[in-house]
Amino acid sequence: MYLFPQIVFIALLSSLSLTRALYFHIGETEKKCFIEEIPDETMVIGKYRTQLWDKQTAAFLPSTPGLGMHVEVKDPDTKVVLSRQYGAEGRFTFTSHTPGEHQICLHSNSSKMALFTGGKLRVHLDIQVGEHTNNYPEIAAKDKLTELQLRVRQLLDQVEQIQKEQNYQRYREERFRMTSESTNQRVLWWSITQTVILLITGIWQMRHHKRFFEAKKLV
Repeated sequence: MYLFPQIVFIALLSSLSLTRALYFHIGETEKKCFIEEIPDETMVIGKYRTQLWDKQTAAFLPSTPGLGMHVEVKDPDTKVVLSRQYGAEGRFTFTSHTPGEHQICLHSNSSKMALFTGGKLRVHLDIQVGEHTNNYPEIAAKDKLTELQLRVRQLLDQVEQIQKEQNYQRYREERFRMTSESTNQRVLWWSITQTVILLITGIWQMRHHKRFFEAKKLV
């Protein structure tokens, strides 16, 4: 019997300017997805490492090198932005080109399932969005920036990320307004249609009753 992968959607509700770190467990056929709201033209870096459940020690131990993880990222239009096989520990990056909810999915490679048959895998995931993807010590060393210049660079990056977030919020408000107007318009036309149907039905009933009374010579 074929078992379809179970997909679990988890909404990360914290601010986009923060770094998210979490861990989760997956089984042999599981696929777990996370929904991340990202403004357009924003870099995202994900880092992960896996641990394998060991029955003898009853603890999670570092995974064997043969175990891998497949990472797939889809944009709000369900277009695949990233789809790649990684090792037991890895790092993936992508840049959003469409504002909205991006789906980040991870699952273990099926060819190595025998390594943890009947067990479970723990995945530690760290997602960084926006200016938090920048390695400022490396930037300072490369561009030979002073502490003050580096701080100014950080503030400029933060301001740019705030502007992107504001633009994304305006985009969401505009979509919500269009949806509300469309819904109100449909409700209005439905009300008008109901009124017209009632009027037509009332007129038909009046004419029908009139003909009935005339046939019975009651009028």
